[in-house]
Amino acid sequence: MKDRGLLIVFSGPSGVGKGTVRKEIFDRPNHAFEYSVSATTREPRTGEVDGVDYHFISKEAFEEKIAQGQMLEYAQYVDNYYGTPLDYVNKTLDEGKDVFLEIEVQGAAQIKEKVPDGLFIFLAPPDLDELKNRIVGRGTDSEEVIKQRMLTAKKEIEMMALYDYAVVNDEVAKAAERVCEIIASEHCRVNRVITRYQKMLEKK
Repeated sequence: MKDRGLLIVFSGPSGVGKGTVRKEIFDRPNHAFEYSVSATTREPRTGEVDGVDYHFISKEAFEEKIAQGQMLEYAQYVDNYYGTPLDYVNKTLDEGKDVFLEIEVQGAAQIKEKVPDGLFIFLAPPDLDELKNRIVGRGTDSEEVIKQRMLTAKKEIEMMALYDYAVVNDEVAKAAERVCEIIASEHCRVNRVITRYQKMLEKK
């Protein structure tokens, strides 16, 4: 029987570069992670593809999934819902595959309560000035929305204590390498492998 896969929860404040670092990780030929595509009610940004970047659904459809208990986590952020479909995550973990979630900080806090043995990695900006520069650089938000995002980002950084590891996104390639090293180390943690060896000894 395969060991259950590792649930990797990767998040950080809006604008920190979660998607860019995650793409760098998944562009590596030797990665062994399954990416769980989140659902959202926000409009797609230029270049985003439904089912690849997000599952873009209506607010009504999202709220129906919440009511039916079909979301592992969800959050409302700047008047839109974001969340993780539950069925895909459980099925993939049971197959012994690692599931990589790139989600908002609010959602990560929910998962921490439901799946305490998950691996929680916080992607942090070098500083707040750099974070604001990245949000402004998108060119997609009004001044009022940028101000709101920065206020939210400060609160999210305060929630770093909920995570197991923090990785500074100073350079994308370096940040991606640090994340991969953390995951590799986590697979060697004794409390994740000891059950397998206990069962091995019982057979002798």
